[in-house]
Amino acid sequence: MITIWAPDGVGEVRRGDELADLLLPLVEPADGDIVCVTSKAVSKAEGRVVAGDRAEAVVRETVRLVARRGPLSIVVNRLGLTMAAAGVDASNVEPGRIVLLPEDPDASARRLRAIVAERTGANVGVLVTDTAGRAWREGQTDIAIGAAGLTVVDDHAGRTDAYGNELLVTAPAVADELAGAAELAAGKLHGRPFTLVRGRGDLVLPPGEDGAGAAGLLRPAGSDLFGFGSREAVLAALSGGPEHRFAFGSPTDADELAGLLTGLLGAGTGVTVDDDAVCLAGADERARWVAEVAAYAHGWRTDRVDGATVRLSPAGPGAAR
Repeated sequence: MITIWAPDGVGEVRRGDELADLLLPLVEPADGDIVCVTSKAVSKAEGRVVAGDRAEAVVRETVRLVARRGPLSIVVNRLGLTMAAAGVDASNVEPGRIVLLPEDPDASARRLRAIVAERTGANVGVLVTDTAGRAWREGQTDIAIGAAGLTVVDDHAGRTDAYGNELLVTAPAVADELAGAAELAAGKLHGRPFTLVRGRGDLVLPPGEDGAGAAGLLRPAGSDLFGFGSREAVLAALSGGPEHRFAFGSPTDADELAGLLTGLLGAGTGVTVDDDAVCLAGADERARWVAEVAAYAHGWRTDRVDGATVRLSPAGPGAAR
């Protein structure tokens, strides 16, 4: 059985507050419990509430724009998280002030875990949670942006289901599932920044082992199938800048690229595969331009042009056109 409760009575969290001082009078953690704390509480305690313009703060916290629709920007922020407005928030804070995400949520989680263990002797896992939207789905849910002492992904690879089928890619993001469950218990407007989850001690790591942290939930650059929004992907492919190439992933194979170019340019187009290269013969200016843009978006580049023949070759991340 899993039990989740979010205690009342915390009050306003202020700069310099020790989170354990606010938590421990309200709960008695036991071995295997999981303490969830909102990123906003962590940020307030760590002095990440500042005066200023939210839009300017979003620019400062942004590493890369993923998509923009009107005033809404989805970006990769300095923590590697893909979030709306870089995670900069102006809710549950005094007017004219904004809340930035913690400097290092994994470190914040490790600190709270260590203090809880020191004061109570309990070996707990700790999650720092924040709210995020999801591609393809309406609404938001909480996710883990910091973690300590906890398995964040329960990889099922190599296990079998009830029918004997081997599981290959099933890997529940249990840290995010716990964060969502914690938010369900705490709510958004009730002043309950802490949640205690009991009943999943199997996910809590032994004392002294903090694990990969929530950073272990981030996909490496280039491995996400949706590195850009649909409009932004078109613009990036047209610009062809080396700084965007990684977002399109590793190069596709030669046969796949040849088939794609044939589909774009017509069955009569002279597209051939030569060793590790794809060649386009008799190409006019438009066909060469289409081939170049399509090749860029699939991890290839123009190697050389011999008269009317264009030769394409795989390009590593960051290679120039």
